[in-house]
Amino acid sequence: MKGPLFYSKILLFGEYGIIKDSKGLSIPYNFYNGALKVAENPTESSIKSNLSLKRFAEYLEQINPELVTFDITSLKADVEAGMYFDSSIPQGYGVGSSGALVAAIYDQYAQNKITVLENLTREKLIQLKTIFSEMESFFHGKSSGLDPLNSYLSIPILINSQDNIEATGIPSQTADGKGAVFLLDSGVVGETAPMVRIFMENMKQEGFRNMLKNQFIKHTDACVDDFLKGDVKSLFKNTKQLSKVVLNHFKPMIPLQFHELWQKGIETNEYYLKLCGSGGGGYILGFTEDIDRAKKSLSNYKLEVVYNF
Repeated sequence: MKGPLFYSKILLFGEYGIIKDSKGLSIPYNFYNGALKVAENPTESSIKSNLSLKRFAEYLEQINPELVTFDITSLKADVEAGMYFDSSIPQGYGVGSSGALVAAIYDQYAQNKITVLENLTREKLIQLKTIFSEMESFFHGKSSGLDPLNSYLSIPILINSQDNIEATGIPSQTADGKGAVFLLDSGVVGETAPMVRIFMENMKQEGFRNMLKNQFIKHTDACVDDFLKGDVKSLFKNTKQLSKVVLNHFKPMIPLQFHELWQKGIETNEYYLKLCGSGGGGYILGFTEDIDRAKKSLSNYKLEVVYNF
């Protein structure tokens, strides 16, 4: 048995904000992928994945059947036979490792599933997002459902608000463009759940809520609009503001050794950094108007370009 491939994703804009109705833009990232397989020669990682799937199958049995039902018998039989999720997607890096797994399980075992080939109305997208949110909560405690949605459909998704999402097109890349979006490897694994807990704790303070609405969400929404319109000049202006807001108000989500690097980008305009996913480690997302300059400035770090302007 070998299931179809499901890809990683990058949430370009909207981390944390989408919990509170900011806009967001999520794109598939085909560099990493995963598929369900049955292990012929079990390894330590396939055994670990298999045990996790066993617990996941039990969790899926408890999900409200009015929302979604699974062929649990087949799922459990396959898990017993040694099924695991064979994935190149790094875990805890903010590129959707659990999202791809959720998409693969839904694709293989959901009954009356919504397929990619259907006319994807807004209602169907919301329904899928709700199902995926419920499924992925097993891994994170609270999930927007966006990562699996992106992985399942493998198309860019524009989040206008929590109950208004649509498939979208993004401007095509300029192969020889100097501007770029890149991933910076922090070398540290991030845990989503504790980061979300810190955020929810901060949300109890009025000052933090005001900052989120008047600064963070304002710049996030502007970045999404700029990116989709291809207004690069305005995009970098807003990304710089966003980078400042994150450095000032989301410090716990930025690994300590990157605070200085973050500040340096803002001061020199060589690059601007932002969170990729929930932060705390994993990848950091970077934006630059001159990728060669950014590479030179960040020569001690591993950089992966994901999009060229």
